[in-house]
This record gives sequence, structure tokens and C-alpha cells, in this order.
Amino acid sequence: MTTDIRKLLKDPSLFKEEAFINGKWVKSSSGKTFPINNPANNEIIAQVANLDAADADKAIAAANAAFPKWKSITGKERAGLMRKWFDLILQNKDDLAILMTLEQGKPLTESAGEVVYGASFIEWYAEEAKRVSGTIPTTIWGDKRFMVLKQPVGVCVAITPWNFPNAMITRKIAPAMAAGCTIVIKPAEQTPLSALALAELAIRAGIPEGVMNIVTADADQSIAIGKTLCASPVVRHLSFTGSTEVGRILMSQCAPTVKKLGLELGGHAPFIVFEDADIDAAVTGAIASKYRNSGQTCVCANRIYVHKKVHDAFVEKFSKAVQTIKVGNGMDAGVSQGPLIDHAALEKVERHIADALSKGAKLVTGGKPSPLGGTFYEPTILANVTSNMLITYEETFGPVAPIIPFESDDEVVELANNSQYGLASYFYSRDIGRIWKVAEALEYGMVGVNSGILANEVVPFGGVKQSGLGREGSVFGMDEYLELKYVCITL
Repeated sequence: MTTDIRKLLKDPSLFKEEAFINGKWVKSSSGKTFPINNPANNEIIAQVANLDAADADKAIAAANAAFPKWKSITGKERAGLMRKWFDLILQNKDDLAILMTLEQGKPLTESAGEVVYGASFIEWYAEEAKRVSGTIPTTIWGDKRFMVLKQPVGVCVAITPWNFPNAMITRKIAPAMAAGCTIVIKPAEQTPLSALALAELAIRAGIPEGVMNIVTADADQSIAIGKTLCASPVVRHLSFTGSTEVGRILMSQCAPTVKKLGLELGGHAPFIVFEDADIDAAVTGAIASKYRNSGQTCVCANRIYVHKKVHDAFVEKFSKAVQTIKVGNGMDAGVSQGPLIDHAALEKVERHIADALSKGAKLVTGGKPSPLGGTFYEPTILANVTSNMLITYEETFGPVAPIIPFESDDEVVELANNSQYGLASYFYSRDIGRIWKVAEALEYGMVGVNSGILANEVVPFGGVKQSGLGREGSVFGMDEYLELKYVCITL
């Protein structure tokens, strides 16, 4: 480890390498650690506690012990603590962004934006904590009265991905805490530093011990920990963001204990440009959707369908815009695309491009590793793409935009829906009739119309088909962490 992260931070105490259980910083029971690498230069920047299944059991026990007291305090009291946490996150935004860029690679401006986005969920659900209410149905039996209560589900688990190491935690933990649940978080092995810094700020905000627990582990131990979290009868809810393949495994492992599940899984978003679209706006939207976080997002444009009448004009403008993207270390000024997370990600990008070119795709720009080396890759555009190419049905998770021409509305809607995934979708049009029809016809949980960015805290985030179960964010996200209880009273 050559970089001393503490020297880069205004508050060095936000850099943590120990796990967080029951309000205390702890080493693994084995004493083992695992390295965290900066994807921009592969430098080891931290050695984090490598917990095992026994440690995970301790975290579950801590959450279970804290649950009765946490659920019994008022929503207003929980809201006050969460609001203090929110304020501390914003006060330490710069340091949190540095930690994220160092462990994840995204440009510093993107990291700072994610910190603010992540904090918005804490603010939103702090407010929602005061608004959980059931109902009193009208009786149909004269001697009885009915009540429906909403109560916290219990101990929850969140398994979060590396691509958004701050926001994917807050989007899960905020509604759980607001509802009165306690939680165990298993952050991705590549990016635990952001999670641990959030825990330090939670301590300062006064969040009671055991309410929030963070279990860190490498890839091998993460499998054992995942099995423990899924098998525990104490855990009543599991939320996971990641691949559909892993989501299926976790769903199966949770079946014996019949847990509530929130699964935000893979995506393969279509991005449609109709002939009446504002081409300049569509180019801007495509850049934002496709190349943010080096294309490593579940909602990024994976297939760009462009009407034949505007195809050439779009490709020309899109290509010029893509060539202005500056690739580099996320800590450097002016960089708008960082490295891919690891060499496996780079190899997948290269495999998808090679497959497309071998089947007749045309390389418009990019198409090779950056001269910077490592896992940096040039932002790439492929034209003449057809549906038999891997890139049109496998999630690439990289900075590659395949462009596919189409002729009719019915044709492109059918092509867009021809996927096992159903997370995000986008289209550009100025015809109000088309906007209504296409928005209703797309089989996706989210539809962006004339916009390449659609996520925020006040709307429900989630997909259909094999893109998952449940919703995060909005008033609907709170219901994921609540159970309904019917009470019948005889007078």
C-alpha cells in the first residue's frame, strides 16, 4: 500500500479498514484481511477485515438484539437521527467522494454527485418515517371493528454492488431504518470503504448500536456469508442489487425461510430515437445514459435503436460527442470516464466488440483499450448491429454503444421488448400520441421519455421480468420493509 488515503481526506477518521458490528469497529474472528485495489492503477489502497460466516452470525444477532428498542421509538425520533446522519454526509461530501473514486474509479465529480444522490434517500425516508399509517376499514359486522396496522418486518439484509457503493446502500438502509427495522449490510468486496465511512457518520449522528451493521469480506468469504444471511430464520427481508444470475441463487437460498425479497437485477435498456426526435437532445441523453460510470450501470443504454430516416445524422453527431469524452484517472481534473472495475470487465467488453465485428458490425469510433493501459477502455460506438450479436442480449457493462436501425414503431417496440430484462428503457419523440403509446407498450419498470437520466429518491426504482422484484425509493419503497397486520375487535 503506497497511497496514504488519510492524507487525502479533510477528516482522516472516515477511512476505516475494520468491519462494523453492534456499534463497534471489529476485526475478523480469524484476524485475516483482504486488499482493496484502486482500479485506476491497481495500487492496493486498504487492507479490510475479511469476515466469515461466524462473524455474519454475530452481526445478525446484534441487529436482532437492537430491533425491539429501535422499532418501539417513534417515527419522529428515528427521523431526527436520520436527519442528523443526512447532514453529516453532506458536510463530508468531498471526503466521501475521494474514497469512492479511489476504490471504484469513477470521476470525482460523479462520485460527489452520487454522495448527494445517496444522501437524498436518507432525507426522504427520514420524512417518510413520520407518515407510516395503516387504515380503519368500514365494518360489515355490526358488533366488530377492523384495523390494519403497518409494522416493521424485522431484521433486514442488504447486499450491495460495487458500481454505486454509496447510493445502493442508502437506498436500501434508509427505508429499512425509517420503518423501524435493523439491518446487516454486505458491501461488494471491491468497494467497502464507502460503506464503512457511512457507518462512522451514523455513529456521530447517534444511530444506536446494532441498528446498522457492516460485514466486509473477499469474494470467497462473501459466498459463505451470503449463504448464512439467506439461511438465517432471524433475517426477514433480503435486498440485493446485482446480476440476475446471482439474484436467482439468493432467491433460492432464501426460499426455505420464506423471506421478503427486494431484487434489483440485471438490465439491458433499449434507447430509441424516433424520426421526429430532437437529435441533439437524443445525443446528449445517449451520452449521459451510456457512458456514465464507464457504462457500468444497470440502467445504461445497451441497445440504441435509431430510425433509418435520422440514423446517419444521429451517428455523426453522436460520434463527435463521444470523441470529446476524456478518459483517465478519476482523481484528475476534467476526466469524464474512469477505468473499468477490473480485468474481467475489460475482457467482457473486448469479447462483445470482437463478436459484433466478426458478425458484420462497423466500428465508428473507439474499439480498443486506452493508451493509458490497465482497465481503461476507449468509449466505443458500433453501427450495423444485428440481433444475433452478443451485445444485443448480454449486459455489456462497459463503454460500448451498439446502434441498430429500425423502420416502424411496432418493429422497434417488439425489438425493445425482446429481452429477459425489464429494468429501464428510454425513447426520444415529440409526438404526444406516440409518447403515450410507446411508454405504455414498453415492458420495463422505468421509462425515460426525452431524458437519459431518470432515477431520484421520489420515484419507484425497479424492474419487471428477470430484472427483479419490488421497488426502491418513493413512498412505495417503504412498503418493502413493512408488514400488514389485520386486527378484528369484537365490541
